[in-house]
Amino acid sequence: MNYVDIFRNSFLEGYASATLSAGSIVACMVVTIFISSYIFILYRVINRKSFYNKSFNISLPAMAIITAAIILTIQSSIIISLGMVGALSIVRFRTAIKDPMDLVFLFWSISIGIICGAGFAVIALIASAVLTGALLLADWLPIAKSPLILLINSSSYENENEITEIIKKHCTLHKVKARNLTKDHLEMAIEVRVKGEAALVTELMYLENIISASLIAHDGEVTF
Repeated sequence: MNYVDIFRNSFLEGYASATLSAGSIVACMVVTIFISSYIFILYRVINRKSFYNKSFNISLPAMAIITAAIILTIQSSIIISLGMVGALSIVRFRTAIKDPMDLVFLFWSISIGIICGAGFAVIALIASAVLTGALLLADWLPIAKSPLILLINSSSYENENEITEIIKKHCTLHKVKARNLTKDHLEMAIEVRVKGEAALVTELMYLENIISASLIAHDGEVTF
């Protein structure tokens, strides 16, 4: 027995090729498609961005199916698995993930493909159910509330102190974000946290020289 036979007996035969029937492959793909479709729907429900990225959402189930197919292929032969690792090692993804929640769904989709391809569909179903509950609970909890932006337009800059006093009266938080001042005109953008929105705007409009007062909501960073 030479060194080649010893290597084959000790290493290659330790990774015997798995015999996959057509039924098991179809069952794996069906479960993967079912769970990845659920991820597709959940991403659309949870996503609250101004611009919904449909292409990214479509890529989630596609990523799960492709990953499951790769895992099934790797199980069939150790030679194919080594070649697959070498081929995937040269792939570089340059697309930046701007929203951390997108990264969660992307990793979730890839994990589902790996778990289902390995034949542990029950784990994939349980993990998806637990993760769904955690995401919905975290999204429902009132951890913090985004402040509003108060836009004030006045024909005179002399009543800025009166505007500030009214804002202090109705708001628990206020911070001037922008102030545009001319000889006969004043524009202010103020970040505020207020409960009585209508009362604040109404009292501001009673001031002399106030042309308009607007409250604008935004989905940006939350101020604690």
